[in-house]
Amino acid sequence: MFALRGAARFSFPLNGKTRMRTLVVIGGGPRAAGLLERIAAQSPSLELAVHVVDPYPPGAGRVWRHAQSPLLRMNSMAEDVTVFTDSSFDGAGPVRPGPTLAEWGDVEPTSFPSRQVQSKYLAWFFDHVRESLPPNISVTVHQARALKVVGNWVWLDSGESLRAEVLVLALGHLDAEPEPEHRKLADHASEHGLVYVPPLYSADADLSEVTGDVVLRGFGLAFIDLMVLLTEGRGGRFVRSGQLEYLPSGAEPTIYVGSRRGVPYHSKTGYRLQGTRPALPNFFVADALRGRELDFRGDVWPLMAKEIAWGHYHELFTGHPGLVRMPFTEFAVSFAALPWYSAEMRELEELAVPDPADRVDFERLDRPLAGLTFASGEEFQEYLRAYVEADVARRSDPRHSADLGAFLALLSVYGQMSQVMPYDSWWHGYFSYLASGPPPDRLEELLALSRAGIVRFVGADMWVEAVDGAFVAGSPTTPEVVRANGLIEARLPTHSLSRTADPVLRSLRAVGDVSEDDAGLVRVTAEGRLINERGEVDPVRFAVGPYTTGKAYAAFARPNTNAPAFRQNDRLALEILRTLGD
Repeated sequence: MFALRGAARFSFPLNGKTRMRTLVVIGGGPRAAGLLERIAAQSPSLELAVHVVDPYPPGAGRVWRHAQSPLLRMNSMAEDVTVFTDSSFDGAGPVRPGPTLAEWGDVEPTSFPSRQVQSKYLAWFFDHVRESLPPNISVTVHQARALKVVGNWVWLDSGESLRAEVLVLALGHLDAEPEPEHRKLADHASEHGLVYVPPLYSADADLSEVTGDVVLRGFGLAFIDLMVLLTEGRGGRFVRSGQLEYLPSGAEPTIYVGSRRGVPYHSKTGYRLQGTRPALPNFFVADALRGRELDFRGDVWPLMAKEIAWGHYHELFTGHPGLVRMPFTEFAVSFAALPWYSAEMRELEELAVPDPADRVDFERLDRPLAGLTFASGEEFQEYLRAYVEADVARRSDPRHSADLGAFLALLSVYGQMSQVMPYDSWWHGYFSYLASGPPPDRLEELLALSRAGIVRFVGADMWVEAVDGAFVAGSPTTPEVVRANGLIEARLPTHSLSRTADPVLRSLRAVGDVSEDDAGLVRVTAEGRLINERGEVDPVRFAVGPYTTGKAYAAFARPNTNAPAFRQNDRLALEILRTLGD
């Protein structure tokens, strides 16, 4: 174990008074605000000074800051976003209820608000938490960037230094130094007068030089943001006269988009459950798997698939009994007894669910263009437009509310999975593709842009090459090859400690006080404590967020789901208070 770096473990009287303890939190976004709320909820008795360090506004942080395009929106309905615990919460700390985004902002519950609206909600939450603190806890916000951590001291670019008896790194999503491929592409663009935009956050991208023909590599949420910024953000307009149409401003580039799947993320559903809410988890339960040596494909995924299918069929049978051939109780008994990938399970589905469109096929969902080829690019444009139109229609029609049942089971599986085994990149991508897609009207806009010739689809397994004077791209899906003067990586950077651009992590890595796993994530204990290069656990430094081996949960959650992020904040708050000696 490390020495305590001069920090005492317990409070002690000093001149008749309890000594003030100090907690420094680097990062002031939603995670920091939620952690502060949980610390206050524990009603600690110690005198505590909390210092929150972030150059961006507290509560919202960098990703949710108000200073970004008003065109950028959330991909969650307003009624599905909360920063408050509710009666479903089973953490050690007390429940402190509060309004959802819809209730706080008095906005349509099923709308998808702008990120600026969410920014105001998060800023209000931070202020609400700070104003609700007992008199023995103070919070000071330092709108500065933390440059390094040396021993107990945190050095800021404002010239200040803060002594941290306990330090929490709540850094959020981080930038990374370019990968070798990205350096080569950037050098090629520089040499040939082209434009190259590496992986980064859409709100931070400089798109001013993007003109002509540009390839976007990636078809997820980052693509949707970039699509909006490069079209409506340049003065184009969407108008509806029957179907949605796009009226270009003339300043748009022609956007060529492709990816591994070659299709956009599935639309968010626009309806509520028609049947009864399923009890989750049912088959994929972390407690039953914890401590076992597991293979993801052989042991874990089949149970995950069964859980997701259970959510789908529970809603299909209870919400749409006219679409099935047997009572749900009979189906449920047989379903529970069968392995997901058994012939008997397929026979049960065919017997009970007459329409193949109402059955679950995870492999087809994963690779919808597998095995398909088209004679021309134009033929593929028509096919993919029909595919997207069908997806929007399905996600907008309550007749297909079984998809919402599957979505709820996906959320349950995501929370359970994080307790069972380390991060799996395929699963995270698959989850995002199925559950974290754009609002349906964004896909309608994609269709309008496609019909207008502003967006063209490249296909699955898209390849990109740098050639003299251009970037070229193509796909096995069609014979068409695209030649463009720009390439944009439409995805977030992949964080790796060895390539991190964060100065605090770099300073800790330089002295061996932080380490990484095989995926490049910062190693932490189950309680969130940093693990150094020698495998020793730091007694006073914690880290939480998607860049760590800890469980990476969204900082806000759906109401009434016993949100994992809130439970994580609660456990971390207790651990911090124990360390400070309360």
